[in-house]
Amino acid sequence: GIKGTSGDPWYVVDKDLEQNRLIVAQGKNHPELFKPTLLADDLHWINTTPTLPLPCHARIRYRQADQACTLKAIDNGIARVSFEQSQRAVTPGQAIVFYTGDHCLGGGTILS
Repeated sequence: GIKGTSGDPWYVVDKDLEQNRLIVAQGKNHPELFKPTLLADDLHWINTTPTLPLPCHARIRYRQADQACTLKAIDNGIARVSFEQSQRAVTPGQAIVFYTGDHCLGGGTILS
């Protein structure tokens, strides 16, 4: 985050490329930083493609605890991931990795 005069850092919540604007929120626990769902593409599976919808666990950052979620297909290789608990700072372009127990199923790239 970027430090402001009031103490708490500011974080980018969204980008409006058409209007050339950044949408920001102050404080690392601002509600706008938390998302219950995300879209992912470029999915790759380690063994076989799972049957969807699939209850599983996912990680969206290194060393994060596994997060309970449901993976659903949408269209054109895009999947919707719905988390039981909203996730902080879902970042497009970053990886998402799916697990069942200790087994890594595969992963993809976060779209939004």
